[in-house]
Amino acid sequence: MSGYLLRENAPLEALNTLRVASRAALLADVRSDAGLAELLAQPYLQQQPVMMIGEGSNLLFIGDYDGVILRLGSAGIDIIEQEGSRFRVSVAGGERWDDLVRWSVGRGLYGLENLALIPGSVGAAPIQNIGAYGAELAQTLAWVDAFDRHHNTQIRLNAEQCKFSYRDSLFKQQPGRWIVTRVAFDLHDQGELKLDYAGVREELAQLGVDAPRPLHAAEVISRIRVRKLPNPMLLPNAGSFFKNPEVPVAQAEAIAAEHHDVPRFAASDGHTKLSAAWLIERSGMRGVREGDAGIAEQHALVLVNHGRASGEQLLNLARRVAETVDQRFGVRLEPEVRLIGATW
Repeated sequence: MSGYLLRENAPLEALNTLRVASRAALLADVRSDAGLAELLAQPYLQQQPVMMIGEGSNLLFIGDYDGVILRLGSAGIDIIEQEGSRFRVSVAGGERWDDLVRWSVGRGLYGLENLALIPGSVGAAPIQNIGAYGAELAQTLAWVDAFDRHHNTQIRLNAEQCKFSYRDSLFKQQPGRWIVTRVAFDLHDQGELKLDYAGVREELAQLGVDAPRPLHAAEVISRIRVRKLPNPMLLPNAGSFFKNPEVPVAQAEAIAAEHHDVPRFAASDGHTKLSAAWLIERSGMRGVREGDAGIAEQHALVLVNHGRASGEQLLNLARRVAETVDQRFGVRLEPEVRLIGATW
């Protein structure tokens, strides 16, 4: 039996959380690492663009995809090494991200709790260096196993080699080259929780939790996410569409002098990170709608599809939001989602 299943001219509307109507020349469901190697060895795929998707939760298709959309069906979470309080956990790329988080906090392991309820697969997570509530994947990642299409071989990359930065990585910088098949994390059975993000400690207090563990942190963060972000099953969206911009300290101070309530966070190299949601809301763009493309009333960072919006319509609205913020504050927003078929 083949280790993969191929479909031609495959509809993608159900495979992206913005529910954009699009098609892929080929859709490949791969059952194992061996199936992936078998698929990529086929001569007719040698010159084809290949893109791996998880749950389609952090991308926007602009038109059809003239290549191969790859979905991994591999599964498995294993502790492969333990030293003192450190547990090295190896995870198949096809596992759901939130299932991994629940597995880890259920065993009292620290490290992934602030990333609870982020949609997507484990294999897709390093591409964006996913992050939330003061944490990001790069902080716990040990290594990534990936198939390098340029050299037709499997390779293991450590965290430094992955070139992680804010919502960015080697895999995002070199689209089509890498297919992440397995990820390892260093988690600990002792540690300190990151609870300083707005609302987290208050939520814990409401639950009467005085000595929180990773399980408690994951639970309250999940509750906050459900309240703040529209449910993609009810209102199609890709979560946060824009990155929080980093600007020179002097520019951030100038904005704060005029707007005392602007959220600011320390960044590197003489920069300050600003809240993209605040900038969008203060620019009057929260809740705007152009046809079926809109910005959520619930959260200004979230681009939504009210019905049959195309990828191009959604992208055009996103660009208008960015232009409005730039005109209002002199700050240029960049998308967090992956744009498939267009550039920003």
